[in-house]
Amino acid sequence: MNAIAVVTSLALIEYLWIGFSVGQARTQYGVAAPAITGNEIFERWFRVQQNTVEQLVVFLPSLWLFGLYVNARLGALIGLVFVGGRYLYTRGYVEDPEKRGRGFMIGFVATAVLLLGALVGALWRIV
Repeated sequence: MNAIAVVTSLALIEYLWIGFSVGQARTQYGVAAPAITGNEIFERWFRVQQNTVEQLVVFLPSLWLFGLYVNARLGALIGLVFVGGRYLYTRGYVEDPEKRGRGFMIGFVATAVLLLGALVGALWRIV
């Protein structure tokens, strides 16, 4: 489960980096709190942060359940795919929102594999 803990930490560090970037964009583009609109680049960073937290809500439990019921190392590898997908999503969305799709799908598929694998693994133990 150490590998799962490492990937969890990496995903959360990535989220903190995105949050820090939102703060930088807020300052750089003069979007005073509590506003969440006013500059398109800031709004892209803000949306990346919101979407990432939405994804983490499903990804993190799925990662740990997969590690528990299927295989921790395989789960960690799939988790790294999620982290990479989030990075691509972030870069693409900030550059041009139309470029977010590939990164989003990579992360989404990784999460779906973890979630479905965890469900099958848990059900297998019931039977």
